[in-house]
Amino acid sequence: DVQLQASGGGLVQPGGSLRLSCAASGFSLSNYDMSWFREAPGKGREWVSFINVYGGYTPYADSVKGRFTISRDNAKNVVYLEMNSLKPEDTAVYSCARYRHSYFAGQVSSLDQYNLWGQGTLVTVSS
Repeated sequence: DVQLQASGGGLVQPGGSLRLSCAASGFSLSNYDMSWFREAPGKGREWVSFINVYGGYTPYADSVKGRFTISRDNAKNVVYLEMNSLKPEDTAVYSCARYRHSYFAGQVSSLDQYNLWGQGTLVTVSS
């Protein structure tokens, strides 16, 4: 089966850190650009960050810039999201998604640019 599975979520205090993983199965991540999204309670899905196949282009949402870092290990078929200085407003279900183009077509924050979504992992930031 072709699928993505996010893991690494949990409960963390404000100011803490977590590292999320997105593991791919049934296909090679090395052929695809990827993104992380999040969905907070009562809100829509929000784009967090994008990484191209080589890891050299990594834009971030303004809300996480300077605190989160996206990376990938194509040999392990995994994409990561390192989250530091976490805030209560970062509480959400985080999921990864596969960019549907084989070339860069922009619009990386638009949900309709992705054709495969993983099951999310819950991150709760609370004291």
